[in-house]
Amino acid sequence: MSTQTTGPFAEGKARFDPAEAVEDPFQAGPSEAPGAAEGHVYTVTGQDWDTIADDQAERGDERIVVNMGPQHPSTHGVLRLILEMEGESVTEARCGIGYLHTGIEKNMEFRSWTQGVTFCTRMDYLSPFSQETSYCLGVERLLDIEDQVPERASVIRVMMLELNRISSHLVCLATGGMEIGALTVMTIGFREREMVLDVFETITGLRMNHAYIRPGGVAQDLPKGGLDKVRDLVAWMRKHLPEYAAFCNENPIFKGRLVGVGELDLAGCLALGVTGPPLRATGYDWDLRKKQPYCGYETYDFDVQTWDTADAYGRFRIRVNEMWESLKIIEQCVERLERTEGQPVMVADNKIAWPAQLAVGSDGMGNSNEHIRHIMGQSMEALIHHFKLVTEGFRVPPGQAYVPVESPRGELGAHVVSDGGTRPFRAHFRDPSFSNLQAMPALCEGSMVSDVVVAVASLDPVMGGVDR
Repeated sequence: MSTQTTGPFAEGKARFDPAEAVEDPFQAGPSEAPGAAEGHVYTVTGQDWDTIADDQAERGDERIVVNMGPQHPSTHGVLRLILEMEGESVTEARCGIGYLHTGIEKNMEFRSWTQGVTFCTRMDYLSPFSQETSYCLGVERLLDIEDQVPERASVIRVMMLELNRISSHLVCLATGGMEIGALTVMTIGFREREMVLDVFETITGLRMNHAYIRPGGVAQDLPKGGLDKVRDLVAWMRKHLPEYAAFCNENPIFKGRLVGVGELDLAGCLALGVTGPPLRATGYDWDLRKKQPYCGYETYDFDVQTWDTADAYGRFRIRVNEMWESLKIIEQCVERLERTEGQPVMVADNKIAWPAQLAVGSDGMGNSNEHIRHIMGQSMEALIHHFKLVTEGFRVPPGQAYVPVESPRGELGAHVVSDGGTRPFRAHFRDPSFSNLQAMPALCEGSMVSDVVVAVASLDPVMGGVDR
């Protein structure tokens, strides 16, 4: 049997012909034999600094190698940057990652489908609800229950996602401001974020690592007074978000540090898989909430925010504008939740639904006696079924699904694979921080070392999501 081949790998051509390739400034050229390339390439493997320093000393040229991180106040967590510089100009830059690897994806293979939420919520610790939602949407697609998820549960998901978008963007603006000396931006950013976390604690019981969004719905309905706290938060945000524009938008020092720094055009973003605010800063309105809606986003009124400068300043302005759009969505969610008061927040199939209406004991901990009496008093079969559902879990039909969502940092997708058992055969996440971080050399090479801090901050990477 023979196959016909056309193009640069056609018969008679032993290797790739660059002349036939489409010119792409972001595509690497054909590989060469080891040692054939000019110059010295430093590999980043961890615990390698002595070797790098010795090699650089032997060269005896004017180029210096700087190890920035992994413990550094301006690298957004345990991110290591290897910078080759001539003077203060960066000639080459590489990322060293893996210092926060936790084995989350592998651990999920040894837990039930519902327990997997407890793991994936801990990856990108600034946007836990995006990971929970993406994973649960994938499980629901495998179960073929996407149309059975109650409306109230989907509205709660959207509200929590948008609250989370605001809190994540606030951290980005606060830490980015701190790294360039704008300490007031840092203090007010964390001031607002604390209020969002208070709402999270009211609704889910936790400030982070919530495991609130479950396959089939959410863990429990909104508590008494929950919507009032959300309304108060929206009113506070509408009053205080203008402060960020007043401090930064036209501040000449702020613009001097951000305008024209970390530029990456649309072609570069597409070639490197960059999504989120860095992509929309090129003017391309790619937002999965509009392009590939989920959780009913197509029924909400909001605008996709873009900018046209493709630099760090444009990414800052997009995040500020997106917080205003999130407030619009949250207000619409509050109206819908008022209308659906008392409706279920978990699928009706008791073979899938974990108990979603738990009653807390009088001490604020555990389950109330009435709730336990309700479970115990139904029937022996009901008690056995409840025990098996919680300890063993439900079975998911064989197959695989990939469902992406628009996290605060870009496209976050969960690829879940089932072999028909009660645990994921494989769970893998497409984390936007990991993909966006590939653009770091393109943003930094040729700039000053001080601009590296701004460029990395404008990508807003979270290393928990990068390393997983």
